[in-house]
Amino acid sequence: MNNDATAKIAMLEGSMRCFVFGLLGLLPGIGIPFAVAALWTAGRVRVREKQYWNAAGPCRTWGVICAAIGLIFWFAVVALITFNAAASNGGGGGYDGYGGE
Repeated sequence: MNNDATAKIAMLEGSMRCFVFGLLGLLPGIGIPFAVAALWTAGRVRVREKQYWNAAGPCRTWGVICAAIGLIFWFAVVALITFNAAASNGGGGGYDGYGGE
């Protein structure tokens, strides 16, 4: 097969993979690795876009948008949960600062 055609096919497949990973990046809990994979794939596809026109460019763009939103949102949720767990006394009924009767 022609090398140009092979490169274009790989670029199109990468754009579609970026889109799918970006959508999966919006899922709670398991989305963070998919969002990272989407951004990684988008970077590799972007390098190839400089040589060839990408017909699936909007899919790559939406994949990056979804991945970025997913990463920001889920990292904020994880940070809030971690902060809340660190700030609380764990609900163990231990000493909470008041020793009076």
